[in-house]
Amino acid sequence: MASATLLKSSFLPKRSEWGATRQAAAPKPVTVSMVVRAGAYDDELVKTAKTIASPGRGILAMDESNATCGKRLASIGLENTEANRQAYRTLLVTAPGLGQYISGAILFEETLYQSTVDGKKIVDILTEQKIVPGIKVDKGLVPLAGSNNESWCQGLDGLASREAAYYQQGARFAKWRTVVSIPNGPSELAVKEAAWGLARYAAISQDNGLVPIVEPEILLDGEHGIDRTFEVAQKVWAEVFYYMAENNVMFEGILLKPSMVTPGAECKDRATPEQVADYTLKLLHRRIPPAVPGIMFLSGGQSEVEATQNLNAMNQGANPWHVSFSYARALQNTCLKTWGGQPENVKAAQDALLLRAKANSLAQLGKYTSDGEAAEAKEGMFVKNYVY
Repeated sequence: MASATLLKSSFLPKRSEWGATRQAAAPKPVTVSMVVRAGAYDDELVKTAKTIASPGRGILAMDESNATCGKRLASIGLENTEANRQAYRTLLVTAPGLGQYISGAILFEETLYQSTVDGKKIVDILTEQKIVPGIKVDKGLVPLAGSNNESWCQGLDGLASREAAYYQQGARFAKWRTVVSIPNGPSELAVKEAAWGLARYAAISQDNGLVPIVEPEILLDGEHGIDRTFEVAQKVWAEVFYYMAENNVMFEGILLKPSMVTPGAECKDRATPEQVADYTLKLLHRRIPPAVPGIMFLSGGQSEVEATQNLNAMNQGANPWHVSFSYARALQNTCLKTWGGQPENVKAAQDALLLRAKANSLAQLGKYTSDGEAAEAKEGMFVKNYVY
């Protein structure tokens, strides 16, 4: 009985309407909500991204936190003081002709506001070299509750106001690094958290005039083969670009800083540069819109020569993107050791930096050869469970 009553009340006309011809009701207008970015910086963002992604040039990542910089200094017997950090950063940015090979430099907050040992603003030195100043804006990795011993990247709170101040100081691009660990899963939770955090950061950065470097690093840790890395990277990159689209990020005004597709650092089956290039370019074509102007690969613990060889292999044919580098240790390792904290070694250290920068410049153009490379430059720099 209840069902019959429901049918009568729901579908049958009222008694007063029986025998009458019923008119179809006019369709109600549908309101579609559209979100449109203000776009105040759009033209500038595109120009900045294209400047960084210019032929034969890449990024010098010198954004080590003070604690990490202290580890680097300790490796050459120096105390972690602001004066020593200043001396080393001065050495890097004042290398003569660095701008021929380097288009952007990622700085730590201290460095953005720092002067050289001669009292000149580091930002001004970079600009004179035609190098775009950038800034690391994330607040580092912390444990991700509810995951398989994985991490998430913090720093969204207060990001807009910090980036507005960085823009005023002269920064024109930003960097946010998050990581995914293959041995620890990766869990669905960790992948989504990484992608969402990168997307929110990218949207906030563009609203404040900074080109966001989007860095979803697949850590080298593990014994897995190159196919497993490819599988995980496909998932991560798909999530990252999905959530960036959801957050109305303008792809023409970003730069991607991924890890190359390689086997795990402890895998017995090593990959040749040609294999790394094949897997990595296949992944790029499957996941990255051609609108993205630059793919600035991280080295992730590869040796200086290995990182350069792999980049060179990827540039043996035409790519719809500028395929280049954003290296830290793979540009600085020999330079730092050559310097050793001694003023008389500054020129030799700068020469070592320029040598590596030039090698990677040639690799970006697909013209690098490893002939004559020193044995030290071929030594791997992978550190298990490395903390930045």
